[in-house]
Amino acid sequence: MTETTNLGLPLVQAAQAQKHVTVNEAMTRLDAVVQLTLSELDAVTPPVAPNDGTGYALGAAPTGEWSGQGGQVALSLDGRWHFVTPGFGWRAWDAASGVVRQFDGAQWREADVVSSVSGAVTRQGMIEFDQVLGGGGPVSTGVSIPANAQVIGVTGRVIDPVTGPDVTGWELGVDGSSNRYGSGLGMALNSWVRGLTGQPVTYYVDTPLFVSPIGGASFTGGSVRFAIHVTQLEPPHAI
Repeated sequence: MTETTNLGLPLVQAAQAQKHVTVNEAMTRLDAVVQLTLSELDAVTPPVAPNDGTGYALGAAPTGEWSGQGGQVALSLDGRWHFVTPGFGWRAWDAASGVVRQFDGAQWREADVVSSVSGAVTRQGMIEFDQVLGGGGPVSTGVSIPANAQVIGVTGRVIDPVTGPDVTGWELGVDGSSNRYGSGLGMALNSWVRGLTGQPVTYYVDTPLFVSPIGGASFTGGSVRFAIHVTQLEPPHAI
């Protein structure tokens, strides 16, 4: 046996000369794979001057120095490329998207709560964004609850005090249910909302939130950082 089973780390052989070379290579690869960070997904073209320790999840038909290594993770180590086969359940930080991803045997998905070997997924997700208020009555958020998502709840934090003539508070909801996620909410800096749905609600089309003033007709300023907490389902892979 010349290398380890899972990561392909080189093993020191009996009576081997310059053992430090093999040990250092193994340590360098471990340094890149443990707490793996991916700079690009489905990458096909090797970068000209990659940073040492950088990882790339390769697409099906990569070119150049990556040719023939489709589906592998390419690691830039000590000025050359090393290739590692990801295993089912491996996790990595996607530097470009800013999310944790999990390998399902075929692709790097956003990290799942449960994932089957055939690709079915139950995913817990969160969508965070800042919404500026001002210049009108109910404000429709620029970010929507995604289609086919079950919402557990919506949370938020006032990051710039909410203002408006005669406005004494605000409520949070959706079209047809203006206070589904909270009413009588505070206007001061760091006021917060934790809007849990008694029974999780499923939205089948993209649905924006609505922030409505209480006591007055319109907002003149303020900003709230929202987080939509959702559950999403994915079917098994096509065969």
